[in-house]
Amino acid sequence: MTACTVIGLGEAGATYAAALVAAGHTVTGFDPVAPATPAGVIRANTAAEACVGADIVLVLTGAAAARSVATECLPVLPSGSTYADFTSSSPSVMSELGASAGHALFADVAILGPIPTQGAKTPLMVSGPGSQAVAGLLAPLGADVEIADGEPGAAMAHKLLRSVFMKGLASVVVEAVTAGQAAGLEDWIRGQIARQLAGDGQAVIDRLLTGTAKHASRRSKEMQDTAAYLTADLKVPAEMTTASASALVRMAGHPVEAAAALR
Repeated sequence: MTACTVIGLGEAGATYAAALVAAGHTVTGFDPVAPATPAGVIRANTAAEACVGADIVLVLTGAAAARSVATECLPVLPSGSTYADFTSSSPSVMSELGASAGHALFADVAILGPIPTQGAKTPLMVSGPGSQAVAGLLAPLGADVEIADGEPGAAMAHKLLRSVFMKGLASVVVEAVTAGQAAGLEDWIRGQIARQLAGDGQAVIDRLLTGTAKHASRRSKEMQDTAAYLTADLKVPAEMTTASASALVRMAGHPVEAAAALR
């Protein structure tokens, strides 16, 4: 049985806290605003109080609180305990916190999926001296825990690179389907998107890399026209389309024309 602390009892924190209790661990939690406490979790009055005597601390707050939570919690941790930061802080912040961990083993933990649907089984990537302890605690819950080479910050660097694609793709799909709905063509555009996402992923990547650079000049004008169609005719947002037009003009080497066309 492990003495676990969960800082942040929002959706993600509560999910991990409940799963750890179900697995037989002792769990202490702290959150200054969350109204509910998962069954079996001992709720402390402060973050520091929650960390006293902990074998491992899981920090599931917003990134803005990462430094202040670490400042409060790290000094009270027992020597050899693990401090696992799950916040979406930048790699440089994770590196900074790792360097200030003192006698605790710091772990930078990147969540690589949607916790609302996958729960404690959501895939994770972890880096830093506390990686093995995090994997040992959470892998038995069903999580696929990948240990990344490198110091704290390495796992988050992987996640942020993934976010360029995942969050960008999500925004593009939302914009395309919204435009399809406005044009009365939602089913058709959904089918187009589904076909592009199916099949040989590596081949699609190679085709996009090659074709985008080769045809950037022509495609930039097409995307400028597309943005105008979305905003003027369909009356829907076109942020992603406009950004794509700007990027294509840059790739084509025509920054002056880009600035003029996108005004």
